[in-house]
Amino acid sequence: MGASDTLADYFGFDEHETDYRTETLAGVTTFLAMAYIILVNPVILSDAIVIDGYSEEAVMQMIAVSTIISGIAAILVMSLYANRPFALASGMGLNAFFAFTVVLGLGVPWELALVAVFVEGIVFIALTAVGARKYIIQLFPEPVKYAVGAGIGVFLLFIGLEQMGIVVPGPEDGDIVELANLFTSPAATLGIVGLVVTFMLYARGITGGIVLGILATAVSGWLLTIAGLVTPDVLTPEGAYDDVTNDGLASVIGGTHYDITPLISGFFDGFGMVAEDPLVFLLVVFTFFFVDFFDTAGTLIGVSQVGGFLDEDGDLPEMEKPLMADAVGTTVGSMIGTSTVTTYIESSTGIEEGGRTGFTALVVGGLFAVSLLFVPLLELIPGYATYVALVVVGIIMLQGVVDIDWNHPAWAISGGLTITIMPLTMSIANGLAAGIISYPLIKAAMGERREVSLGQWALAISFIVYFVVYFAVEAGEVAF
Repeated sequence: MGASDTLADYFGFDEHETDYRTETLAGVTTFLAMAYIILVNPVILSDAIVIDGYSEEAVMQMIAVSTIISGIAAILVMSLYANRPFALASGMGLNAFFAFTVVLGLGVPWELALVAVFVEGIVFIALTAVGARKYIIQLFPEPVKYAVGAGIGVFLLFIGLEQMGIVVPGPEDGDIVELANLFTSPAATLGIVGLVVTFMLYARGITGGIVLGILATAVSGWLLTIAGLVTPDVLTPEGAYDDVTNDGLASVIGGTHYDITPLISGFFDGFGMVAEDPLVFLLVVFTFFFVDFFDTAGTLIGVSQVGGFLDEDGDLPEMEKPLMADAVGTTVGSMIGTSTVTTYIESSTGIEEGGRTGFTALVVGGLFAVSLLFVPLLELIPGYATYVALVVVGIIMLQGVVDIDWNHPAWAISGGLTITIMPLTMSIANGLAAGIISYPLIKAAMGERREVSLGQWALAISFIVYFVVYFAVEAGEVAF
């Protein structure tokens, strides 16, 4: 038996009625569908991670390298241990929570935030090993399981539109948000054109349509700048045009920061901050743990739903194995400077191409490794182009609403609250809380309290406790 046959047996090709060609094509498809994270994650996290002596572009390149390495670590566990065709990387929504809510919103130093992610990653590993995470996730009410993907989608959609400048804050005495004046915002206008092109590529079923849309939007911005139709730094990253025209593209590539030791040093510096106020640190860990636990669970359920891997009860068989992959990825990622790692909903694109085993994930991991060669080009891609991905992915994730029984009050209320509260409060955990708390209450009001388990009541109560702690922080009872 050759090495090829041994590998096929290890992944169970015959059992899953697949082959190398199918699994490889599926892996390539998944990678192309999710490769935008290599571009987007640095943009989001660099808003929160500031390192003395390094430019924002240098920090973005470091984060891109960390994003790739942490994704590879998690994918190896998913491939070789869980044998699932799911790919992982720093989670969308979770990175926004890290940057905008914890660091920029609550004022937690990014170094301390990384240590908090590390601690909850270790806790995740322990809970996964004993089966506790699987048990808790199985307690999720069914409508919440089916609604969480759509809720995350709307959340990402709103962030994308806001960061692209298409949606802006409304007047003080008017709407909360409003459409930007596109005649005075070339970036927003080009962003809309990029969205249209990307949506068309997706509708046509073009493999890697999101990545192509990002690149087409970025190239258009550069061409308009080179043609003199707009001034530099309007449609190109600040300073990038001058760097290329004055020093040449080779100098930009030569200045790439593959060295991520400043991020690693920041992580270790965070341990020193723990001693300054242990109570504050515990609250940060609690906040991260709670949000990440339910975020990751929701995304895993969402991708499993799209891929048809859920059983008749809406649960994923042997869930503890893929959960271990994100736990390991989260732990590794925090040590090298990135936020929580999770399973990607885009894995469904590879599944649709026939991917059924961990070999699909292994191919994705290999392509992530190759992508390290292209990190230098990140500096040349404007932010409005990368945020095209959030809008498109957000729309795609809305498909989960079709599985919700909207005629059943408990399903409609808990599912609807899960979907709407996430973007309205800019928090995935809040959306989950709304659905999980409302479900047993509505079931009881309908006279169906016997259908609600004690575990579901306990889960609802735990969320109430979480909000008591959270609002105590907000009210200034505890300060970061």
